[in-house]
Amino acid sequence: MKHIKRYLNEKIDQLLTLFPVVAIVGPRQCGKSTLVRTLRPDWNYYDLERSDNFQLISSDPLGFFDRRKGNTIIDEAQQYPALFQVLRGVVDENRDVCGRYLLTGSSSPDIVKGLSESLAGRIATVELWPFKTAEYAEKPLSPIYSLLSVNRLDIHDLLDLKTEVSQNQVYEHWFNGGYPEPRIKSQQNSDFHGLWMDQYFSSYIQRDIQRLFPRINPQTFRLFIQSLSFHSGNIINQSEIARALEVSSVTAKSYLEILHDTFVWRNLRVYDRNKMKKVQKSPKGFFRDQGILHHLLKIQDLDSLLIHPSAGTSFEAFILEEIIRGFQCLLKPGIEYHYYRTRDKSEIDLIIEAPFGLIPIEVKLGHKITKRSLFGLKNFLADTSASFGILINNSQKIELLTDNIIQIPAIYF
Repeated sequence: MKHIKRYLNEKIDQLLTLFPVVAIVGPRQCGKSTLVRTLRPDWNYYDLERSDNFQLISSDPLGFFDRRKGNTIIDEAQQYPALFQVLRGVVDENRDVCGRYLLTGSSSPDIVKGLSESLAGRIATVELWPFKTAEYAEKPLSPIYSLLSVNRLDIHDLLDLKTEVSQNQVYEHWFNGGYPEPRIKSQQNSDFHGLWMDQYFSSYIQRDIQRLFPRINPQTFRLFIQSLSFHSGNIINQSEIARALEVSSVTAKSYLEILHDTFVWRNLRVYDRNKMKKVQKSPKGFFRDQGILHHLLKIQDLDSLLIHPSAGTSFEAFILEEIIRGFQCLLKPGIEYHYYRTRDKSEIDLIIEAPFGLIPIEVKLGHKITKRSLFGLKNFLADTSASFGILINNSQKIELLTDNIIQIPAIYF
């Protein structure tokens, strides 16, 4: 299969000079194993989903690490949670030596808990995701992320942005999603994409969910995922979904958290630091990969997607995820992501809160700008310390819409 260089390569290399251990987490089949083996092809590699490798490490972990004091990759580390506590002692024997171990993990709250509790201060964790649009097109990461992360950015500096991505590439990536194998292999066989998606969900539920959460009814969980496809990108009414599936609201909330923790779904927290407004407290979220959503909705092609009732919310979720992935490529700490909606229906799709400032972003699928399109941004800018807002759509050019709101087409992200 064709190899495409990942944007996170440079960041991981930098982190290996700063920390003894770097962990790469993310959904199954997003390319973690390929990434670590490409980054460090000469390191010792162990896959804990292989029974022989699992037995080698779990039967005598101290002996294993005594022989492997560095230059070691452990893939699918969540299969052996006790590993993290052992690794802590190994690292502490020579704390000043960096770049010793690469771990990967997927689909498990255990790995998140293990990394945060056992290896705090000794490890950097990076989230890998399916391809971004420009990444799949083998273009450089957009300069917009470095620009936006500058303190006290002048909004006029955004007018000179350049892009190497076409609108057709954006639409194609939005429709198909970014998982490496179906994107690459479906170039030769268009049927492969749908077949891969079918197998992905079967594997996800049977291998991950039933192993991690054995008390879950797999059929009910599958129906919950299907139900969410009609709510992706919207504020979630957990009670309504629970009633439809005849489960408790607590169960619905638990299922939603499981999907978030296993990197299939993203829960956005509400931005509630604007003391001048009463905000909506209900959760909002979306499928992280829109190819998964479109498969669940049985949307067969881009033309069908563009006239589908979910097109607007799907495109919004796609762009939000592109933005989050772009910022995650930077070596910048403390970036948080929220949505915003007040009781008087003033709404913003994404609020970026970071040491470099507060940035409200609104996303629209179309080209046309109306006064109503700017309503939420104007209100938020008037009420907060944010210096400017961004409206993303599919127009042809970057332009100032007001003195503190700028239109930037989706191709620049």
